[in-house]
Amino acid sequence: MSLTLYYHPLSSFCQKVLIALYEADTPFAPHLVDFGDTESARQFRALWPVGRFPVLRDAERDRLVPESSVIIEYLARHYPGSAALVPDDADVARVVRAKDRFFDLNVQVPMQQIVGDRLVPEDERRPRVVADGRAMLETAYGLIERDMAERTWAMGERFTMADCAAAPALSYADRVAPIGAQHPHTRRYLERLKARPSFARAEREAEPFFHMFPG
Repeated sequence: MSLTLYYHPLSSFCQKVLIALYEADTPFAPHLVDFGDTESARQFRALWPVGRFPVLRDAERDRLVPESSVIIEYLARHYPGSAALVPDDADVARVVRAKDRFFDLNVQVPMQQIVGDRLVPEDERRPRVVADGRAMLETAYGLIERDMAERTWAMGERFTMADCAAAPALSYADRVAPIGAQHPHTRRYLERLKARPSFARAEREAEPFFHMFPG
C-alpha cells in the first residue's frame, strides 16, 4: 500500500486527517505511534525528528508529508478519491483554507492549552493561560454561531477540509469549555459533524483511548 499514516487515534489533528481519508475512501495503512513506548517513539522520531503527528508517508512518490492541513491538500491533489475537500476554484479554496486555519488556531490551539494545563502538576499550572484559552474559545464560538446560522457545513452545503478541522476541534473543545445555550447554531453544527460517518468512525476508533483525556 502506497500511503501510511503515522498517527494516534486520540489526537485531534490526526482525527482531522482520518476524516479526510474516510470521506474520500482513500486506502491507507494506519501506523499507531505510542509516545509511551520507547521503541515506538524512537522509530517515529527517526522518520520525523520533529516528533509531531500526523505524518503521511507516500511510498510510491517517495514523499514524507507532515502537518494535517498539508496532508489533506496533498491527498486532494494526488489521491482525490470520492471527495473533493479542497475546491478547484482558487478563490473558493482560499476561503476553505482560511476557515481551516480558523478552527486550527482559534479552537484547536486554545483547547489544547486548557488540556495541557490539566496534564502538569498542580504547582506548574498556569491559570492565566487557561483563562486566555477559554476567552478565545468563547470568541470563536461567537464567530462560528454567526457563520453557521444559515449553513449546513462551514462552506454551505458542501463538506470540505474546513469541516475536517472543525469536527475534532469543536468536539474536544466542548469537553473542556462547553458550548452554551447562547450558541445553538454552533451546537447543532457539532451535532451534524458527530453524525457524519467519517467523523463518527474516527471517534469510535478513539474510544479505547478516551480514558487518557483529562476530564
